[in-house]
Amino acid sequence: MNPRIRTRRTAVVLAAAAVLPLALSACSDNSSDSAKSDTSSKASTSSSTAADDGMGSSASPMDEPFGPACSSVPTSGAGSFDGMAKDPVATAASNNPALSTLVTAVKKAGLVDTLNNAQNITVFAPTNDAFAKIPKATLDKVLNDKAQLTKILTYHVVGQKLAPKDLENGSFDTLEKSKLTTSGSGESYTVNKSAKVVCGNVKTANANVYIIDSVLMPSS
Repeated sequence: MNPRIRTRRTAVVLAAAAVLPLALSACSDNSSDSAKSDTSSKASTSSSTAADDGMGSSASPMDEPFGPACSSVPTSGAGSFDGMAKDPVATAASNNPALSTLVTAVKKAGLVDTLNNAQNITVFAPTNDAFAKIPKATLDKVLNDKAQLTKILTYHVVGQKLAPKDLENGSFDTLEKSKLTTSGSGESYTVNKSAKVVCGNVKTANANVYIIDSVLMPSS
């Protein structure tokens, strides 16, 4: 064989041998980068899916208290929403200045322990202004008639926890043994077609409370 041809072939082989490792290295790096990209993409997709599933999301706004009278509730302390959530319902009500007449009535009827020890109840709590709608002579008479007072107060208590959506078109047995009705939607509800919920979905340790602007009267 011509020596020149042999020399050229040798040079080509050596050059190919030198280039091949570089090409393989480049392929390896590209594969690694691609794998990293795929892993990153999967992690991002997984994170996005978790977010879509609601993991780590905040509570629904409808799980919070609502209504115009909620703005008068203290922002801190035992009478605040957080404070009331730690106490049973009669104790929680006693820390809310707007419910002082109701608390007085509950004490006169001897229902403090009954309400505090009950589990999973709903209380429709009339404000002081609600009681003020009743003529003073009539209110004083009721407050001094324990049997009648107990009948009226237990009519404001339902033996289950009611969420706002439960009030949309509801009829519920009360502890007084007769029924009350509710209607409405969103953040606007009425009880017995007359009393308006002015601050709803207030949580206490053992009850859901709906503060209302009128006193409910049992039918009999």
